[in-house]
Amino acid sequence: MHVIVVGAGIVGVCTAYFLSQEGMRVTVIDRRSGVAQEASFGNAGFVAPGYASPWAAPGLRATLLSGLFRPEAPVLLRPSLDPTVWRWARQWLGQCRADRSMANHEIMQRLARYSGDQLRVLRETHALEYEQRTGLLQLLRSDRDVAASLHTRRVLEATGVLHAVLSRDDTAQLEPSLARALEIGTPLAGAIHFPNDESGNCPLFARQLSTLAEQAGVTFLFNATVRQLTAQAGAVQGVRLTDGRTLTADAVVMCAGADSSRLVRPMGVRLPVLGVKTYSANVALRPDTIGPRQTVMDEAYKTSITPFGQRLRIAGTAEIGSRDATLRNKALRTLSRVGMDWLPGRLDLSRTAWWSGVRPMTPDGPPVLGPTGMPRLFVNTGHGSHGWTFAAGAGRAVADLVAGKAPAIDLTGLDIGRYTRKN
Repeated sequence: MHVIVVGAGIVGVCTAYFLSQEGMRVTVIDRRSGVAQEASFGNAGFVAPGYASPWAAPGLRATLLSGLFRPEAPVLLRPSLDPTVWRWARQWLGQCRADRSMANHEIMQRLARYSGDQLRVLRETHALEYEQRTGLLQLLRSDRDVAASLHTRRVLEATGVLHAVLSRDDTAQLEPSLARALEIGTPLAGAIHFPNDESGNCPLFARQLSTLAEQAGVTFLFNATVRQLTAQAGAVQGVRLTDGRTLTADAVVMCAGADSSRLVRPMGVRLPVLGVKTYSANVALRPDTIGPRQTVMDEAYKTSITPFGQRLRIAGTAEIGSRDATLRNKALRTLSRVGMDWLPGRLDLSRTAWWSGVRPMTPDGPPVLGPTGMPRLFVNTGHGSHGWTFAAGAGRAVADLVAGKAPAIDLTGLDIGRYTRKN
């Protein structure tokens, strides 16, 4: 059986690897010159099952409104004439009800835990090293943030996720790098600690896994752009590239991130995945200074700081309605503000490499996995800011479905049909 995987980001690479383990002949197509060169390249760098949660949550409307009048904001809205943006945004805001948000959170937790198990098997089986560390600390600046986290803590308790709620002093003791920030007045009311969550170098992991996939027979076709899917007798037959080549296959798995919706639409598949622009910064630590031991997440600004030796990855901000490569000052100020607030005097901002990219986000939060209704066409996309967290589990589950096997995880709430049911 020949399967084409469209997209060589972390999700596509994991999908191709697990398809090869099912004995399938796999071709991965990507427009870039190598793996993990788009959204996976500048991601936050954490694999955080405990932190996996939807952006659509109670209080989102207030966050959007307040961001209009602040110099820094976690979510930015750009004017757009595209009706798909407003249709998606309307669905997104509709998922902010407490009951819907909690249900979506539980679905994401289910996939994240399964994916974490699959990632550990990969790491231990192949002795992979990708600058990994353990631990994630979710910082709560104010009593309001602590109160808002009650919704999250209920889900964590209900789903059995190992975590600890910390006071201000407990947080400083656990993460000494925050001591100076607290001395100069950076507000902190408490934190949630996820000791089992991890971080690491996602592109490095993707390259290692792609090498293993190649050794198993997977073919990677780079610098090749898919123009459209092809069909015959009511079923997907393959893909046509922009250079005129046509490739046939027994099945196609769409892992093309934010471009997935556009590519499957001519097949009659409506996939509510929107490309949401995000930012990150690679920042060097000043000589003779020490960064955090683990990833720290500023919940107020939805911005993370992940350590990689003597450099840091600061990532965050969701910009809705824009997919261009412009580095906008408001987003850069947000990342700089969070870095300087928590690590004052430790960052060498003169050596900052800024990045922006587009993440595929669903309005409710969970990704979309599995068959589409069009025979032989499968999707694995919409992972949002949790792409690496979900990648191994989603890749394994979709590979099982393509092979005609029942996945080891319940995929309720992760299928494309859920949008018909929810709306």
